[in-house]
Amino acid sequence: MKKKCTAILLAAGQGRRMRSSVQKQYLLLGDKPVIYYPLKTFQDSFMDDIILVAGDGEEAYCRKEIVDRYHFTKVKKIVTGGRERYDSVYHALQAVKEKDMPIANEDGYVFIHDGARPFLTEDILMRTLHAVMTDHACVAGMPVKDTIKVVDDQGYALQTPDRRSLWQVQTPQVFDAPLIIEAYERLMQEKERLAAEGIGITDDAMVVETLIGHPVRLVEGSYENIKITTPEDLAVAETFLSRG
Repeated sequence: MKKKCTAILLAAGQGRRMRSSVQKQYLLLGDKPVIYYPLKTFQDSFMDDIILVAGDGEEAYCRKEIVDRYHFTKVKKIVTGGRERYDSVYHALQAVKEKDMPIANEDGYVFIHDGARPFLTEDILMRTLHAVMTDHACVAGMPVKDTIKVVDDQGYALQTPDRRSLWQVQTPQVFDAPLIIEAYERLMQEKERLAAEGIGITDDAMVVETLIGHPVRLVEGSYENIKITTPEDLAVAETFLSRG
């Protein structure tokens, strides 16, 4: 029997590097907001339901101007994001684990994706689905193209890692629901200790790696699966979109 698949789409970021009064996920790409595109991919995919994470005070806007306007019927709940990315994911996972919620997912898969990555595809979703079925934790990514330097705090190169072993991590990041829920529960208990030790949590895979010790498989994403962070990224995204 097919396990339930729940998507968490994160749209609570501030996007300060965009130098815009409009948050990056609501900027127009073509004639639609950036967040429309990953939502459309999830809506048209094998996903069973979607949890949309909005910024504090933006929940009604997301419901009216995004979910209702574009008829995203798989969005079953809009939750309020937190101060950090991991807080936002944790809030969404609370809806996943609540047994009396229509989106409860006790033994399925959870797909966590950045709302500012518009070029999610069905192929990426299928590759990550197949990986999570066997490995229980996987993330989309691509091998880096450039040489990477490790530098000290003065900007001097310390070492040059072998590029063949380096990947740039993307989303979706996909996990067995019980695994990612347990990892985030532990994170909430230990985040002060981690901060004191200088350990910054930057993605969901790191939560699983650090708090559970579970290996995470890297799965091919796409070089076009970019995250829109700067005005230059938006210009590149327009080019990708115009190519169809």
